[in-house]
Amino acid sequence: MTTPPGTVETRELVLPARANHHGTLFAGQGLQLMAQAAFLAARGLAQREVVMAGVTGVDFLAPVPVGSQLTLRGWVSRVGRSSMTVCVTGLADQPGIPPEEVLKGVFEMVAVDAAGRPVAIACSYRNQETQP
Repeated sequence: MTTPPGTVETRELVLPARANHHGTLFAGQGLQLMAQAAFLAARGLAQREVVMAGVTGVDFLAPVPVGSQLTLRGWVSRVGRSSMTVCVTGLADQPGIPPEEVLKGVFEMVAVDAAGRPVAIACSYRNQETQP
């Protein structure tokens, strides 16, 4: 399956190893999964390595029980000279239950060179505002 540059969709099964003592996805694990989706979306658009510069906001909207399938969707919503804003949403579903938005976050990513210094993103992607 091919997705446009700057977009990503991943699926994860919430296993007990990712759960807290309530039997739901531990928030730190949810944040890690969102950060990975943001990284993949940004790297896909920049076509080079990226680093996270910041997290503008993260919302945990509902608990995600063990056994749920978590679908994470990320897309680059803004492209600057070397930075990008990446939006990520998480939908949880279980058999017989409609998907529910359970996570969302906004991440600031920066394209970097081999030395870790910011580097310009190709002009064809700059100054774009996009939504999925």
